[in-house]
Amino acid sequence: MPAVHHKLLLEDALQDSPQTRSLLSVFEEDAGNLTEYTNQLLQAMQRVFGAQSEMGLATEQLSQQLLDYEKKNFALGKGDEEVITTLQSFAKTVGELNSLHSELANQMADSMVFPLIQFREKDLTEISTLKEIFGIATDEHEAAMVKYSRLPKKKENEKLKADMVKEVAYTRRKQHQASLQYYCALNALQYRKRVAMLEPMLGYTQAQISFFKKGLELVSKKMESFLSSVSNMAQNIQKQLDAEAETMRMAQKELLSVEDTVYMPDKETETVNRTLIQKAGYLNIRNKTGLVTTAWDRLFFFTQGGNLMCQPRGAVAGGMVLDLDNSSVMAVECEDRRYCFQITSPSGKTSMILQAESKKEYEEWICTVNNISRQIYLTDNPEAVAIRLNQTAIQAVTPITSFEKRQEGAPNPDRAKPGGAQPAGSDSQKSGAAPEPEDLIAPGTPIQFDIMLPASEFQDQNRAGGRRTNPFGETEECTAESDDSLLQQVFAVRFLGSMAVRCGNNQEVIYEAMRQVLAARAIHNIFRTTEAHLMVTSSSLRLIDPQTQVTRISFQLEEVCQFAAHQENGRLMGFVVEGRDWSDGNEEGEPSFSAFVFESNTEGEKICYTINLAKEITEAKKDPEALAELMKNMPLTNDGKFLLLEPETGDSTSGENQEDLESEA
Repeated sequence: MPAVHHKLLLEDALQDSPQTRSLLSVFEEDAGNLTEYTNQLLQAMQRVFGAQSEMGLATEQLSQQLLDYEKKNFALGKGDEEVITTLQSFAKTVGELNSLHSELANQMADSMVFPLIQFREKDLTEISTLKEIFGIATDEHEAAMVKYSRLPKKKENEKLKADMVKEVAYTRRKQHQASLQYYCALNALQYRKRVAMLEPMLGYTQAQISFFKKGLELVSKKMESFLSSVSNMAQNIQKQLDAEAETMRMAQKELLSVEDTVYMPDKETETVNRTLIQKAGYLNIRNKTGLVTTAWDRLFFFTQGGNLMCQPRGAVAGGMVLDLDNSSVMAVECEDRRYCFQITSPSGKTSMILQAESKKEYEEWICTVNNISRQIYLTDNPEAVAIRLNQTAIQAVTPITSFEKRQEGAPNPDRAKPGGAQPAGSDSQKSGAAPEPEDLIAPGTPIQFDIMLPASEFQDQNRAGGRRTNPFGETEECTAESDDSLLQQVFAVRFLGSMAVRCGNNQEVIYEAMRQVLAARAIHNIFRTTEAHLMVTSSSLRLIDPQTQVTRISFQLEEVCQFAAHQENGRLMGFVVEGRDWSDGNEEGEPSFSAFVFESNTEGEKICYTINLAKEITEAKKDPEALAELMKNMPLTNDGKFLLLEPETGDSTSGENQEDLESEA
């Protein structure tokens, strides 16, 4: 009897790779076909047992079912040739034994029907039960990994981290145990199904021979050698099953004897291999689900040559995600997740953010991609080249942000943080609970998507107190201060929308206004915007038409009470303007606030930094010594103004058909 050529490897149970799952699906399909066939065969045997008057038809059906075993085309049927031949011989014999007696009922019940029922109720039911247990354990492990992946990085959450690590280890061990039992049962089923197919027919034939011994003496003599070979075949298969079961039991015991650290996702004692040129494992990938919303999916990634491949669970093969040649990789700070890194294509148009489950995996993935991007896998000795590039890979592991690369003597980057215009007392508000959206913006507040409206209608909608100009570009007020401003910086921006808000001392109101403006644009399919120039001076903010140089709207700097850039999309920024509402008849007027949202061609933090500097200049003007000290520490232009950034509007005014641009917000 040939040995089984296909079986599930117990060593692959812990990794639970897509390849193992694909092979597992073949075994499950085979078990399903076997269950279906067993039920059909059992029905045929029960008909033989119960339908005495229709014994001829029942025997014919049984004979046909035995012949159908070959037609089932079991995916793991290699090695069943002798079983098929034996069943075909049995089918011929059953066709000849077409007359039965009622005294055979007890013998048939004990030797034919009962073994197959026992096989179905014990072995096949066990497979079904273990499959359900394995599925539940897998779902629990996936749920634990999702919660573990969302762990924050704060030190005060170390207890939570320890609890989550124990939970992941527990669920992973539980899944490992369930998978080992399930794999062993599926492997054993390949032997048991053959015994289960042969044993009932062996008992049936022996019962027939025993009953018709005298009348069928010639027939029994013909079948003695045949039945002996079948009995020996079943015994040999049983011996193989016992040997395989003992081997799997020892392997299972050895695999489960490892320390609990094997199941822990983040083991601090592991050493990092920085010379890898191939890597495979599960990673979380961030996908955009909306304008500003994202979702994380856990997929199996692996490298193949110079390509990054991804293979979803259940897929037969993986597909290419990104060409890693000449790509760049770096660690990034992403939301509130640990171990995140970003891979960017050479053109910069394609990038993806991935998250590893441990620090070791995180650093090895970065080093591997860093090695592959330099095409060292094409060299004669890639490992030696990777060792030389080890220092570069270590530098790539260190997270950096856009403002950590400032040159020495550059302005303090803390000024560009959102909410830089808040007074000192506003810190107490940040430490409290986050306000509800209804506390920031009244429900149903209308949104202004354009600023090309009459001044009265625009100010009535926003109540911002902004100063509009007439169509000829003449401002309502022209002071000496605006003509001799110490700071003038122009940014190319696109106005996205404005709306009335309930407060101006909380940066969360800007984020909520951004969310509502972007959501309203998406709902109403408003994707086109008009480009303008935002001029920041030491006295005001002015929005200028780049074609006509007409000031569409301006605000005094003291009216801007809050400003911030978006936390994820760095090109979005906004500010809150305070005005007065005299509609209630109050002489002083009630304070009113409006939020303005823009999309810039540069980082919104730079605009916030400039606005914050302008406010510092305004405060410094009150003290000549402070102003002199500020001018001493900042670079100045030839005309005595503060020099901050290179002009960013040169490209925006070169074309004549740039009025209607499509926003990327």
